Amino acid sequence: MWIYEKKLQFPVKIKNPDARAASIIVSQLGGPDGELAASMRYLNQRFSMPDRKIVGILTDVGTEELAHLEMVGSILTQLTKNLPVSEIENSPFAQYFVDHTAGVYPASAAGVPADMKYIGVKGDVIADLNEDLAADGAML
Repeated sequence: MWIYEKKLQFPVKIKNPDARAASIIVSQLGGPDGELAASMRYLNQRFSMPDRKIVGILTDVGTEELAHLEMVGSILTQLTKNLPVSEIENSPFAQYFVDHTAGVYPASAAGVPADMKYIGVKGDVIADLNEDLAADGAML
């Protein structure tokens, strides 16, 4: 169904590690409105859509969100690579680091692991599309 291209959708080139930025960006990975939640939201909602065109759009958008997930994971990897211990200790990233070191783990900025409870799938076209708009609007 999908073809994986072994390159990022958009190149990520971060030169300087930054624990504070990583502690915020992690929510884009596994927070309630992050890329993991977005991809699961769209890819699961498509099954109950009555219109094949909408199914196709949700599949396309969900797949796009997976590409974003890969970019955010790359951003986190680059932000945390070779971080000095002193920078970790004096930042909000320290709490994340205790459990995951510099591994990419889907959690919110508050440290709550990603959970499917973030995903709204009601089986109703209007309810599901409103859920999508609300989640994407939260990112603006």
